[in-house]
Amino acid sequence: MSQQLPTLAVVGATGAVGSVMCELLSARKNLWGEIRLVASPRSAGKKIVVRGEELAVQALAPEVFDGVDVAMFDVPDEVSQQWAPVAAAAGAVAVDNSAAFRMDPDVPLVVPEINPEQVRNRPKGIIANANCTTLAMIVAVAPLHREYGLRELVVSSYQAVSGAGQAGVDVLHDQLAKTGGDRTLGSRPGNVRQAVGDDLGPFPAPLVLNVVPWAGSLADGGWSSEELKLRNETRKILGLPDLKVSATCVRVPVVTGHSVAVHAVFGTEVEADAARDVLRHAHGVIVVDDPAAGEFPMPIDAVGTDPTWVGRIRRSFDDPRALDLFVTGDNLRKGAALNTAQIAELLAPELTRS
Repeated sequence: MSQQLPTLAVVGATGAVGSVMCELLSARKNLWGEIRLVASPRSAGKKIVVRGEELAVQALAPEVFDGVDVAMFDVPDEVSQQWAPVAAAAGAVAVDNSAAFRMDPDVPLVVPEINPEQVRNRPKGIIANANCTTLAMIVAVAPLHREYGLRELVVSSYQAVSGAGQAGVDVLHDQLAKTGGDRTLGSRPGNVRQAVGDDLGPFPAPLVLNVVPWAGSLADGGWSSEELKLRNETRKILGLPDLKVSATCVRVPVVTGHSVAVHAVFGTEVEADAARDVLRHAHGVIVVDDPAAGEFPMPIDAVGTDPTWVGRIRRSFDDPRALDLFVTGDNLRKGAALNTAQIAELLAPELTRS
């Protein structure tokens, strides 16, 4: 008896993450029947090749969800807020990459390597994808938590400009063009700002020859929204509502690849070699940890790859229950498109009809 594979919609197919979603559909195991590409009306009619077939982008409208089984969303929060419930009402499971539903108690926040069983718990017909910085870290932290019992996290992120969209990438390249070759820059107060000018794009300060200790919007107590996402999403994914988490988010002049320096305190003593062994056997993790040979996890190596790269694993100077480590991952792949696709793939078997 032949099977009818489920129908998939990609909403936001022409964006930076949506484009990666389309690439992944061509590269990963084929679990889908019809694929519909959806975007704003201005992108309607654009042609994108998926699985060797040229597909025309359709304008976002209620009827595009007719007969759709799974709809992957990569659109701004307010668009997801409006349209993910429309897709769910039409009978699709909406897998949303925005922040719109992540902390909704009736919406599971899923990382397939950690809590895949949560895809069945979807009373609103919506499943949320975690923030890209959280995803860079959590795939490595979760197996250590299972082994040693996580008690506390102190983290600093080093976030690539692509986390702010194409505008972030463009402004960094523009600033590099304006400052390239001038060896006086950075040697006197204000000369980098002067060279860059007023076009800062989505950032509050120049990124070239600089790091900016800010990502997101201002929240209570001087925290940024990105820092609160790291805390709140980690708690929800791991099922640790009282986990102590302190985060500082920093924007760095890297195009793609978010990194996180992690200080993790556990309930039992932990040895660095034992932790390395746990991580080597963890799904979705690659250990790169040989400082003597100059081997560390870095964005320039992780870009375009799927795993979380982990290294600099060492036991704390002062606490035998604590580890320090450094992780990095492609924020457009595992940090967004890949995790969304993996969630959709978990749903595909239950939606395949005989």
